[in-house]
Amino acid sequence: MSRFFSIAALLFCLQTAFALPADTTKRYIKVPAGYLMVLKMGDDVFAEIEKLARNENIPAANLSGMGFVHAQFGFFDFKKKQYLPKDFKDVEMASMSGTVAWEGDKVSLHIHGVVTDRKFRAWGGHLLAARVSTGSLEVLVTLHDRKLLRKMEDPPGANVLQLN
Repeated sequence: MSRFFSIAALLFCLQTAFALPADTTKRYIKVPAGYLMVLKMGDDVFAEIEKLARNENIPAANLSGMGFVHAQFGFFDFKKKQYLPKDFKDVEMASMSGTVAWEGDKVSLHIHGVVTDRKFRAWGGHLLAARVSTGSLEVLVTLHDRKLLRKMEDPPGANVLQLN
């Protein structure tokens, strides 16, 4: 029995000694236009942008970005009122653009992008999800001076950015 505890203690010590520390590096800084984000491998792009919007009380913004991601795009089927998803792994986000707005007290992101693979093929559309793969993803968040809301409009049966 003591052999079991010795092995368990050794494994615990090895796990503790070689465990990677949690990455608590700040993901954004304030710049004249708004905020510059540098997201790192494993970061959930949507979650990090939402966190920035909440933490900094961003009323509304436009964003642009580039870097390396695993991405899920969706093409909206207006008859079914749902996105048809397609996943792309280990691709380069050649261009990403979108808006930050609000639906009540919830951050509302609308992001599109174009990704490329190592053969220089490109795909793009409405970004449903993204996670930083190798390297990083740089995002510039350009602030607006007033709060903008999204609201469901029918037609088209989609959340539309409201200007008033």
